[in-house]
Amino acid sequence: MLLPALRLLLFLLGSSAEAGKIIGGTECRPHARPYMAYLEIVTPENHLSACSGFLIRRNFVMTAAHCAGRSITVLLGAHNKKVKEDTWQKLEVEKQFPHPKYDDHLVLNDIMLLKLKEKANLTLGVGTLPISAKSNSIPPGRVCRAVGWGRTNVNEPPSDTLQEVKMRILDPQACKHFEDFHQEPQLCVGNPKKIRNVYKGDSGGPLLCAGIAQGIASYVLRNAKPPSVFTRISHYRPWINKILREN
Repeated sequence: MLLPALRLLLFLLGSSAEAGKIIGGTECRPHARPYMAYLEIVTPENHLSACSGFLIRRNFVMTAAHCAGRSITVLLGAHNKKVKEDTWQKLEVEKQFPHPKYDDHLVLNDIMLLKLKEKANLTLGVGTLPISAKSNSIPPGRVCRAVGWGRTNVNEPPSDTLQEVKMRILDPQACKHFEDFHQEPQLCVGNPKKIRNVYKGDSGGPLLCAGIAQGIASYVLRNAKPPSVFTRISHYRPWINKILREN
């Protein structure tokens, strides 16, 4: 999926069916993040995969473009994705809208909208998350939170509960070791001196800054050492607005 030179270094954050949790984070208070969506994906090769995502409209979920599949089922209202609760809503994806300029070699424009076949019911366990405006530029130094169902460590066994971790927005120079990093469409996130990061299974999850989604988890080094790269949502607002308006 990645160029050979990059394949050794980078790790798209999608997962097998065994998604675990965030590295160095803590378990969320159950249903404190009611917009979180667990994506059950059937790949074009008929394998099972998983990503995180988040509800931005009653019938639209935002995630990463590399989470696209042959079919996707969205689980809303979950905390432990293995323990069914009354809050659960399972909805099929009617149409996938990966960004038209998504490039899986350079891992650019890694953003996708998913239109649900039915609108979600908004409840205490299921809600929507506001996303960054085009004019909203998030400065380096801001401490935000990443949320998802990814692994706790490179070789850790999976955990099924939703996790979150504090991560700092860095100066773009801190991601210069990623040769295809671009500061306009991407965010450089995570203090390299701390063992806190997103990892496998966290793809498509939000970066929350003051209750607004500013980024989407995209990729990380294979050894999980921060920083990691998030898609910058504000850069894509014109495209997002167009898809929502037309659908």
